[in-house]
Amino acid sequence: MSSTKYTEYDAYAAEEAAASGGEKQGRVFDVNGQDWDQVVAGAEDLGDERLVVNMGPQHPSTHGVLRLVLTLDGETVDDCRVGIGYLHTGIEKNMEFRTWTQGTTFCTRMDYLAPIFNETAYCLGVEKLLDVTDQVPERAQIIRVMMMELNRISSHLVAIATFGLELGATTVMLNGFIEREYTLDLFEEITGLRMNMAYVRPGGVAQDLPSGALSKIRDYLDRMPKRIQALRKLMDANPVYLARTRDVAYLDLTGCMSLGVTGPMLRATGLPWDLRKSQPYCGYETYDFEVATQDTCDVYGRYLVRMQEMEESLKIVEQCVERLQRVKGPVMIEDKKIGWPAQLAIGADGMGNSPRHIAHIMGTSMEALIHHFKLVTEGFRVPAGQAYSHIESPRGELGAHVVSDGGTRPYRVHFREPSFVNLQATPAMAEGGMVADVIAAVASIDPVMGGVDR
Repeated sequence: MSSTKYTEYDAYAAEEAAASGGEKQGRVFDVNGQDWDQVVAGAEDLGDERLVVNMGPQHPSTHGVLRLVLTLDGETVDDCRVGIGYLHTGIEKNMEFRTWTQGTTFCTRMDYLAPIFNETAYCLGVEKLLDVTDQVPERAQIIRVMMMELNRISSHLVAIATFGLELGATTVMLNGFIEREYTLDLFEEITGLRMNMAYVRPGGVAQDLPSGALSKIRDYLDRMPKRIQALRKLMDANPVYLARTRDVAYLDLTGCMSLGVTGPMLRATGLPWDLRKSQPYCGYETYDFEVATQDTCDVYGRYLVRMQEMEESLKIVEQCVERLQRVKGPVMIEDKKIGWPAQLAIGADGMGNSPRHIAHIMGTSMEALIHHFKLVTEGFRVPAGQAYSHIESPRGELGAHVVSDGGTRPYRVHFREPSFVNLQATPAMAEGGMVADVIAAVASIDPVMGGVDR
């Protein structure tokens, strides 16, 4: 891989190592900003001619701000260091100051290309603590699965569209974003919002499907298979695209296991590890679909996995539509001490409680008004304890470690974010390759920096 490793200590680190009795193993650079002079000086000290390139902080094939410090020997990448934190929002800490239900409004904004997955992972953890997993209505679980699979399609479309743009395929970018718009139209129809919906809530979902939603989803199911095939025609056998992706950014199964890599990157090594199959949730074990795999271990294989996953997601959505036709009932847990009122409606000013529900709590029942006020302002109490729930997001295993001290707010919420974990594979894929392949390597990870930095 890399012929020269920059594991070089700066002066401060050397003093610290000496004070602690440790031995100096080489130089180490901090890649946290205001460090450029030290990085360049370290390269000069090696004596060999090296070019240090500061790629960022900018947007190199990622959805957010990333910094890569590359040390080049000609066109070959000798060393790659990843700098993160430029998009830090303090989402996890902020959730400690909001009620359990309000937490969905924060975590939905982490990986903002996969908001439904963020919400579902968190809510599954809260439901575990409440011990109400089996009380979530079946119709709510079907809607959750349908929304997640639609969200998987929209997320993969952004990944492939931006990837195509970075490699010079503008047509791919335009087609990808056009198809994503149709998916976001469905989100707006169902939830009132196109992104960051806070639609999945502890105990179910915020509201049932509006009238006419299933018809629009069927139209979407008729359109999308042809559009995915059109994308494949642009890329699957394109000689330029193949030259830029085949045998590029190689990372085999051993490397993925060592680095904790999951998602399409792992399945591109041939391992069919998908939590929807191996550790199902939300009733995924009752759906018929295949786990997409390839055995190329390269950028091209990761692209093929994502394309196949979109096709499998359409199959799942179609099954959800069939079930929603026959499965009726509530979409929020019956326990009124937990479930927020799900009698929502979309009006001229956005989504809110339906006029009928407002009339009920304001005009006919003082007890209903008091209960609604306390549930919204105070929230419900969750028994003390901790739970971990994980789901298969578009980028891999997304986990939520939820801790309660028995109060109305989370004591601690920490997410196992796949973009954060997968991003550490960048040096392994980039070092030893060409500088032109760094963009393809990062794009095949498909990191969303809102999830990395959260």
